[in-house]
Amino acid sequence: MTPSPLRIVVLGDELACGVGDPKALGWVGRVVARTIAPVPPTVLTLAVPGETSTELGGRWDGEASRRFTVDADNRLVIGVGRADIGAGLSLARSRLNLANILDVAEQRNVPAFVVGPPPGRAEDDERIAELSVALGDVASRRRVPYVDTFAPLVNHDQWRADMAAGDGWLPGQAGYGLIAWLVLHTGWHVWLGLPSDAD
Repeated sequence: MTPSPLRIVVLGDELACGVGDPKALGWVGRVVARTIAPVPPTVLTLAVPGETSTELGGRWDGEASRRFTVDADNRLVIGVGRADIGAGLSLARSRLNLANILDVAEQRNVPAFVVGPPPGRAEDDERIAELSVALGDVASRRRVPYVDTFAPLVNHDQWRADMAAGDGWLPGQAGYGLIAWLVLHTGWHVWLGLPSDAD
């Protein structure tokens, strides 16, 4: 029996579409390049720069649903950025926003995968750390895979050097490569039901 083709919708902010990467791949492109499936997956990235989780929650269902098909193995990847920090959203609001997305996705029988916010400017580290833990808890309670990109990268020399070489907010080629590595080594292939040496 031929497996259903994978259709993966990726939602997020500028990090989801790789802004700042001179290779224009971002972490999504690097992950897709390492995703070997019987039928190459269709990956659709729907990014809005600077988007908060509230704004994401307001648009995701309509946009994602238009791109899913009945004959595909439809999947949802949510890349939560750092905009909630700058917008002053409470942790409770950020948690609720993600919970609502995951709950509706489950009702639609669309498996979800969440990629948390990476470190940004040093002065935001404490708040991003709290946000990452909170989002990870929401995902864990729903048995949804969660990639913590903050804790492994906050003191990572290559990440910090890459950020310092740019504007201090967006990673470059090395930084996106690190995020992709974390995604690939945090259950990505298992989630897709694919074999891999990475997991």
